[in-house]
Amino acid sequence: MNSLTSYEKLFLDTLLDRYEASPSFMGNNVKKQRFYLEPTKLEPKYADDADYDTFVAINQAVENMERAGIVEVDRQENGVVRRVYLNLAKLNDAYCRVEREPKRQRQLRAEGILRSHSECGGCVGRYCDEQLQRLRQNKNLRYCDGLEELSSIIKILSAIEKVDHETYERDFSVRVLGDSKAFGVLKNKIISILTKYGDYPDGEVPDKETVLEELNIMPNPGHVFFKGGGILDLTGQRLDCRCLCGDIGVSSALLDSINSIEVTASRVITIENLTTFNAFSDRDFFAIYLGGYHNAVRRRFIKRIYDQNRQKQFFHYGDIDAGGLHILLHLRRKTGIDFKPYKMDIATLSSNLALIKPLSDNDSRRLRELGSRYSEFSELIEYMLKNKCKLEQEALD
Repeated sequence: MNSLTSYEKLFLDTLLDRYEASPSFMGNNVKKQRFYLEPTKLEPKYADDADYDTFVAINQAVENMERAGIVEVDRQENGVVRRVYLNLAKLNDAYCRVEREPKRQRQLRAEGILRSHSECGGCVGRYCDEQLQRLRQNKNLRYCDGLEELSSIIKILSAIEKVDHETYERDFSVRVLGDSKAFGVLKNKIISILTKYGDYPDGEVPDKETVLEELNIMPNPGHVFFKGGGILDLTGQRLDCRCLCGDIGVSSALLDSINSIEVTASRVITIENLTTFNAFSDRDFFAIYLGGYHNAVRRRFIKRIYDQNRQKQFFHYGDIDAGGLHILLHLRRKTGIDFKPYKMDIATLSSNLALIKPLSDNDSRRLRELGSRYSEFSELIEYMLKNKCKLEQEALD
């Protein structure tokens, strides 16, 4: 066999791509299809009389493929090639010539990997189910380039749902993939998969920036920020937050060193936005910065406070919009604490009409969905929909 030229590879790969994307490949086409390409469309220089070298190189490539029987050729009388047709009877020879694995074999191998996990449930099961459907429709797999990557993605998804304590990305990568950097290569794809196929009972998907933290996978030690009426016993040292003029942050590595958390204020409050947290100064509260959807570090800290201060009232202060209500519900569900909304009501909206923002169509849709599921917010949502308004925390600061 002659050595493969660059034009042979280009021609054959293009012809095979067209065949693999066709109804004939799927066996759905009742009419006989022919797959061809025109050299001038693939390489415009072929029609340039001044570029004799390109003309000769393409003709030679076409002759090589024709002698091998893998293409049929339509030529003009002067030897110019009009079209090159793929010979379907010699498909295997075509694949071998370009050292390319047939798509059907790749699909069967992918199907085997996916089927072995499609009944696992959770994110990995939903991801595998949809990819199997895509294979049946002759579509490419989503978020995946190649079978090796597919196997790594499934390993990650299967393992990530079982992580029950804070784990750093590098450690997780070594444990699951045997390489400290391998997870980082796939991180963005994993985040996309988790946001699309993850299980979120409230129907509200976490921000992409926090979805891994929500599952206890951290790039670095996390921190929780708090201030106000509270006293911490940290490895035998007493930290009285009432004596501080601002907030303090404790890393996740130190959380287990906190022996006790005594809330001296009458109420505990979580605050959604950083600007509002910084401006908040009511000393009758022990305030915790939530940062939107709380992550595992903040959740652990909040639950410890609750366990040692059950007689206190717990509040959440967030945006008066669909997102803010979802965060409140998410906070309740994940901590098991009955947080009450703080300044997330009609009175706050109606007294700040100059600061409100209009609802988008998506805002209205999300609010209606919430109203149909949670009667607790029905009056507030009805007011927001009627007046087409929402209010962000920062506007009140």
